[in-house]
Amino acid sequence: MRLETKLGLFNGLSKLLLVLLGALLIPPIVQRVAVGHTDQRLRDKKEELLHLINRDGLAAFLRAEKSESYADYNILKQEYITITPLPEHAAGAAGADRVGQPTERIFEERRQVDKEVEDFRILSYVAPLAPTPAAAGGVAARRYRLEIGSSLATVELLTDTLRRLALWVLVAGALITVFTDAAFAHYLLRPLRELISRKLRGIRQPGEFSFARLDTDTTDFRRLDDSLSALMRQLQTSFEKEREFMSNVSHELLTPTSILQSRFENMLQDPTLPEPHAQQIVESQRTLYRLRNTVRTLLLIANIENEQYLRDASVSLTQTVHDVAEELDDRRQQREIDLHVDLSPDYSVPRANATLLHTLLRNLLSNAIKYNHENGQIRVLGRPTPTGGYELRVEDQGPGIAAENLPLLFDRFRRFHATGPKAPEGYGLGLPIAQTIATFHKATLRAESVVGQGTAFVLDFEAAG
Repeated sequence: MRLETKLGLFNGLSKLLLVLLGALLIPPIVQRVAVGHTDQRLRDKKEELLHLINRDGLAAFLRAEKSESYADYNILKQEYITITPLPEHAAGAAGADRVGQPTERIFEERRQVDKEVEDFRILSYVAPLAPTPAAAGGVAARRYRLEIGSSLATVELLTDTLRRLALWVLVAGALITVFTDAAFAHYLLRPLRELISRKLRGIRQPGEFSFARLDTDTTDFRRLDDSLSALMRQLQTSFEKEREFMSNVSHELLTPTSILQSRFENMLQDPTLPEPHAQQIVESQRTLYRLRNTVRTLLLIANIENEQYLRDASVSLTQTVHDVAEELDDRRQQREIDLHVDLSPDYSVPRANATLLHTLLRNLLSNAIKYNHENGQIRVLGRPTPTGGYELRVEDQGPGIAAENLPLLFDRFRRFHATGPKAPEGYGLGLPIAQTIATFHKATLRAESVVGQGTAFVLDFEAAG
């Protein structure tokens, strides 16, 4: 998964967790806020009412009712106000402080207002109130209970409104931050995407790496780019030295091997040469022949990697496979191996080298014959890929290759024991040559194998651009 996708998922999940946490914490917090707001409203109304009583006197309210008590409520029964005198014995203990100190409490209780019973949040205030402003400080003041009630339906409506508002704000804030975080991550990781797509993707050798510096002010990406460039320069230098060494050594070895080959042939022409000596010379010739083949192979790889071959032809894979099959027909029939070729449709490799493609397919088919069992089968299948390229498979029914050996198949000079008691030992330079030729043609070569069932070498050609 891409780093940007992981960052986006993390930001989204963190915001979702924040929303869920808010959904759990917001209701009780909002409930407390709504109740606190209602209590403050009740206290504010109490202060307003006390201000009116101090200014106009309690008699103004009592005369309005023509009674010693007062009651008022709005038309929807959502709020009410009552002023009720307390009995003399409830005023407090006998003595100088006969009227006592003001007390206040807030509670919830069901009350009947105009023949309707509602749940109210009630502020109850008990204090001495003077009937007229002139008697405000007199001892004759009597204790009254002032009650201001607010319907709990109003509190619940306020709570629900605040809860919905808080949740919507939280969700909207989370969504906005998700998009802003994604946009910022996209902007922040742009140099990394450019580094991967422009510099690393499709790189088969250090020479294809772009050493142009990234346009970024992020120190980490700058260091990564510089480190990759330095590493690629070292690899490129090592590759060039290796190619130069292989080319020089191959050229230097061809001459003495050719001279030795000529001398051995001249020695065999001597009629006085004893038979044991002639046999030793023939064995030496066989060793020299293998050495010459190895030297020529190394020279071939060096020349391919140095791009000393032209890619100026369009080569038919079907025709090349049939030419290679005809060339190897005797070896295949000696082992009674059946060959099945199915390339439908045919594919012509653009900008190719016919000789090198012939060598590539010859190595693959030769290995399929060599590592197959008697009376086995080889299948050569070719199909277009969904991306517009072409896939060529060379499958055998040999002993297969162990999974730990698959990554070593294309290493030069890497030899190991193939799976199976009758399997030939090791793999030489044939597969490294095949991979080098495939890379030269902008293709990839990979191996698939199941021990005991066989091996398939898959050649993937890119879509023509």
